[in-house]
Amino acid sequence: MAKIATWNVNSIRARLPRVLEWLAEFGPDVVLLQEIKVVDEAFPAMEIEELGYNIAVHGQKTYNGVAILSKSPIEDVRCGLPGDPSDEQARYIEAFTRGVRVSSIYLPNGNPAPGEKFDYKIAWMDRLISYTEELLGHEEAFVLGGDYNVCPTDADVYNPTGWQDDALCRPESRNRFRTLLNLGLTEAFRSLNPEPGLYSYWDYTGGAWQKDFGLRIDHLLLSPQASDRLVEAGIDKTPRGKEKPSDHTPVWCDIADEEANR
Repeated sequence: MAKIATWNVNSIRARLPRVLEWLAEFGPDVVLLQEIKVVDEAFPAMEIEELGYNIAVHGQKTYNGVAILSKSPIEDVRCGLPGDPSDEQARYIEAFTRGVRVSSIYLPNGNPAPGEKFDYKIAWMDRLISYTEELLGHEEAFVLGGDYNVCPTDADVYNPTGWQDDALCRPESRNRFRTLLNLGLTEAFRSLNPEPGLYSYWDYTGGAWQKDFGLRIDHLLLSPQASDRLVEAGIDKTPRGKEKPSDHTPVWCDIADEEANR
């Protein structure tokens, strides 16, 4: 069994105590991190390696940055989403580990919408769709996990009317997310947890955490070969309630080992 989690940590250095605490207590096998906000050399590798993790990092100073942590060897690391050689933002890293290909994705926020940032978001999603089609052609188990900055439906936002014009909820964003699913991917959490009002992000302002004014924007999308092995999925809200937390909390799923599925 592999426990695979995704977590936007909103600065790995600022959240390092929370990250180390969670890794030790929750014990995931593979972790997909977003918004690490450091260059590769500044990533706190030593502290995380001491907990038994191998690390692959695609960092960027001050903004963005993604990483993969795994208790198993990490192989075939690829940095950057194909489709636009001019895009230098560190938003995508992919590798093979624990019998599964995994990607850590930090999809653009896209606000204000409409505008250049929203255009970049939509173009990025189109590239992701094209690349996912390519991945599906290999017919292997893969997990595309990360902060998608998309609330797939009104059930994933505390105030649908108030958020309808936000880039996270606009039809263009939701349509492309739905296109990903229609390629044959399974959204791990939602497939096993159909009830509304379950969130992975709460803003720091306005008492959003205390009032449960949340959004569900962190997702694990599974290829058919991975979804066949899906056992369980959930949201671990524990880190969000701690001191100096990220505004996101981990989302996870359990994938059975290939041998166990035969």
